Amino acid sequence: MIVVTESIERLRRLCKIIPPLLEKISNSEFLVKPSPGKWSKKEILGHLVDSAANNHHRFIRIQHEHGTLISYDQNQWNSLSHYIDLDRSHLIAFWTLYNKHLIHILKFIPEENLRLTGVGGDGKPQPLHFYITDYVDHLEHHLHQIVSY
Repeated sequence: MIVVTESIERLRRLCKIIPPLLEKISNSEFLVKPSPGKWSKKEILGHLVDSAANNHHRFIRIQHEHGTLISYDQNQWNSLSHYIDLDRSHLIAFWTLYNKHLIHILKFIPEENLRLTGVGGDGKPQPLHFYITDYVDHLEHHLHQIVSY
């Protein structure tokens, strides 16, 4: 499926260009919250790690469970993971390696499995190919909040 191949290539490109851009951000800038109740750039990156973890489950479980429900409370995950206290370089490396691992998984998904469905937090069944594309779209949206590329 072409749309999934394009998503994998977009993800591969992000894993190459984003880490050096993140490393250029000062520690103080990484910690600034734009307003009370909003995430800092560091917390946004942590959210993207959580998103990778939850989508990892989707990408695997949809292939062998029927109509599986996979959702999470993003604010609780971010808070309880204490990304704000994590070493910046560790977080950047973690984000990068997790996404490289997802690339590895995605390239082995048989085309017929891309049509299998799972259920997200909205309760609406979607095919696996939707979740793959949506994951990369979501990732790009939040990366633009952190860096310009």
